[in-house]
Amino acid sequence: MGSPGTVRRTEMRVSFVIPLYNCLPLTQAMVASLQASLPPDLAHEIILVDDGSTDGTRDWLRTLEPARGFVVVLNEQNLGYAGANNRGAALARGEYLGLLNNDLVLAPGWIEPMLAVHARLGPSVGLVGNIQYRFATGEVDHAGITIDHRGKPAHRTELPLLRRFFAADAWRPADAVTGACTLVRRELFVRLGGFDEGFANGGEDVDFCLRARAAGHVTAVALRSAVRHHVSASPGRKRRDEENSRRLTLRWRDELARLAARSSWCGHYLESLWTSPHDPADYELAGQALAYELHLRRTPPPAAYPAMQEAIALELERWNRLLGSA
Repeated sequence: MGSPGTVRRTEMRVSFVIPLYNCLPLTQAMVASLQASLPPDLAHEIILVDDGSTDGTRDWLRTLEPARGFVVVLNEQNLGYAGANNRGAALARGEYLGLLNNDLVLAPGWIEPMLAVHARLGPSVGLVGNIQYRFATGEVDHAGITIDHRGKPAHRTELPLLRRFFAADAWRPADAVTGACTLVRRELFVRLGGFDEGFANGGEDVDFCLRARAAGHVTAVALRSAVRHHVSASPGRKRRDEENSRRLTLRWRDELARLAARSSWCGHYLESLWTSPHDPADYELAGQALAYELHLRRTPPPAAYPAMQEAIALELERWNRLLGSA
């Protein structure tokens, strides 16, 4: 389908990029909720990138009118999540890219806090994510991503107290955020080369966050923005998790060890003291870890980083046994 409207690139505020692969009912509901939830004065376009659907999605896409702000891309072959997003981003005209999964359920008030955090942080911001609740249970699925005691990305699920009373631009930093619902300046996405298409439907978002971090940008969670998410509804979503995790680790091993030493190792170490025998010499290290957890110490104990390198080495050995040598 052709380009929508006559809005020039510099006038477009947000280009929503939505990769599709089957799951037509979820896609239809998501697009309807997106249209209903956006502020009426937000200049935007909705770029739908179909990645080889066979369930009637393409027939439905042909019914969408470019005049209503839709751009439809039909991939000739399945490019995967990273490739589909990159192709949509290449056509985008907006100042921001709103990267969205097709299994979200959106309600009014979700986009404004994300834009407000971008405005508050200015050029220093990289990606802005938000709070995501599981559609089926209402439980928090994502409130940012941290690097756990194994050196692997893990979703945070705890929320700050009194969040509902925070200002619209309230935020907290995160090691990464999920690409299921995130806002990033188009210029930054293009400058950093978009998502790495070597990942197969997993890890692309964390890798991009780490690249943005290396370029001096902060990853943030907008604490007043919330969406619901069916979570991993696309077929085959988890099929390549082990390969993706190893690829991410081989690229970012030292950074993952540093982030985990800062965010996860101390808590895990203190917990382990309660569940396994330990040497009295551990008490000094436990005191350092506790002081760091209580914010009485600015840096983690010196032992944390080498311990994380050892944990990552064990994961790499496991991957080599499971997948063969890298």
